[in-house]
Amino acid sequence: MAAPGVALVTGASRGLGAEIAVALAGAGHPVALGYRTGHEAAETVVARIVGAGGRAVALAADVTDPDGVRDLVAGTQAALGPVEILVVNATGPQPPSPAETLTWAQVEPMLDYFVRSPVLLMEAVVPGMVARGSGRIVHVGSEVAASVPPGTAAYVAAKSAQLGLARASARDLGRHGITVNTVAPGWVPVERHVDSDPADVAAYVADVPLGRHGTPAEVAAAVVHLASPAAAFVNGAVLHVNGGRTLG
Repeated sequence: MAAPGVALVTGASRGLGAEIAVALAGAGHPVALGYRTGHEAAETVVARIVGAGGRAVALAADVTDPDGVRDLVAGTQAALGPVEILVVNATGPQPPSPAETLTWAQVEPMLDYFVRSPVLLMEAVVPGMVARGSGRIVHVGSEVAASVPPGTAAYVAAKSAQLGLARASARDLGRHGITVNTVAPGWVPVERHVDSDPADVAAYVADVPLGRHGTPAEVAAAVVHLASPAAAFVNGAVLHVNGGRTLG
């Protein structure tokens, strides 16, 4: 049986990305952690992986910049080998953006993270995947493409565009043995949510059939599944990890 392939996870110094990197390493994958800020945090995740017997490296990069992406992929290959699993997870600020006052200046940064960055990463890794005849791309999307919460027009537009990119890529790349899928979490509390209004938390949970928030580990498990041999025939799927909140 072939050894698990090298995984590159963007936005992996904290939050969902860090947990995804740890979970992939736990499944035997050598993992490159891409991060823009938070060097110490990224190195802490690497130490956690190495301490458990895995292989990992942290690489600083701006994944919205072509040179940054090329350097990130080249650094991954030099340290671990060619990228066989790409997890598109990096994100930026998501300030409110009601449609009544929406501006292009609000939308453009969202598109940088959720469309520009995925396309740049594909440019860098897909040729190698095509040459090998295999590869896995997993987008970390969001339930907002389905639930469309009020006041989030820029974020919803960009995440919906990312979903469209993933689905179109799945159709085109499938013939090369490459699968492209999306994990769409609900509101999963991580570091940046520490100051959330308790009333907002309660209102969200009240709309979840399972009656609670998800955990980073549950999102990571979905990514690991889509990267595994068990998901070899899963392509173009959207796996909602939100306790059923977007049902109906």
